[in-house]
Amino acid sequence: MYQKVEICGVNTALLPVLTQEEMNRLLRLTAAGDGRAREELICGNLRLVLSVIQRFSRKNQSPDDLFQVGCIGLIKAIDHFDLSQNVLFSTYAVPMILGEVRRYLRDNNLIRVSRSVRDLAYRALHEKEDLSARLGREATIEEITKALNERTADDPDARPVSLREVSDALDAVVAPVSLFDPIYSDADDTASLIDQIKDTKNTTESLIESLSLQNALEKLSERERRIIDLRYFAQKTQVEVAREIGISQAQVSRLEKSALNSVRGQL
Repeated sequence: MYQKVEICGVNTALLPVLTQEEMNRLLRLTAAGDGRAREELICGNLRLVLSVIQRFSRKNQSPDDLFQVGCIGLIKAIDHFDLSQNVLFSTYAVPMILGEVRRYLRDNNLIRVSRSVRDLAYRALHEKEDLSARLGREATIEEITKALNERTADDPDARPVSLREVSDALDAVVAPVSLFDPIYSDADDTASLIDQIKDTKNTTESLIESLSLQNALEKLSERERRIIDLRYFAQKTQVEVAREIGISQAQVSRLEKSALNSVRGQL
């Protein structure tokens, strides 16, 4: 479905591609209130929306629905883009489109959480998007919590939120992962999450008893060894590891994957 030519009545094969000069010209005209330029800018960036929604191809969602939601994120990005910042429009727009699609998926999640937790999560996600756009990297839980409390500092009715509350709220609105979702696939082989869980005990026991594992771990960087130790020996989640080390959960995920690949190669 995600490879079909027509989505929402739009023939994706005929979508225009704007040059950087055209983008800058249309952005200036749009900022000045030119409605025609705004429409041309939207049409010229629909391929960007398509590239984003392809990341959600395994979510069993209608591509038409996701495309429409992604277009809302694109329009928001166009309306809020600051030309004075030395940032490419696509760099600013992709997180906006992603955020809109993820909000849609969360709102349609079968697992329901309390309104107060959901509201805190949405506020945190909004702060995360703003901070990430300004910082040029993914904001940490600590930075998000600080920004939330600074925003409500002058409101006598608002109570400050703790880092744990923000972390738990963000975890609560993450879409669940199926045990049968593929985590690796090539032309000849596909592995799902449940395959890894079935073999965890025996594999872990045999690796710990092997001297080759110790040698492989010693070749990792200090931070990678720390992450592996916390994740697989202290049994901590990626969010807990991120909080302890002081980096983002996404960075923990990338470093963990890199470390495991390195260990596998050594073994």
